[in-house]
Amino acid sequence: MTQGEIRRLFNRITRPVRHSIDHILHWSAWRRTSQHRTRTSHYRRHHNLSLQ
Repeated sequence: MTQGEIRRLFNRITRPVRHSIDHILHWSAWRRTSQHRTRTSHYRRHHNLSLQ
């Protein structure tokens, strides 16, 4: 988890709850998955360009 994500989760948990804990954790997991997908795509594309 990134420092920003940890801070965001902490703030969401300690401040008045507008979303459920399940929603917050689901968003966190989705965000990490999205970051991984983006990072993998970037490296794959960068690697393919360097082979040409």
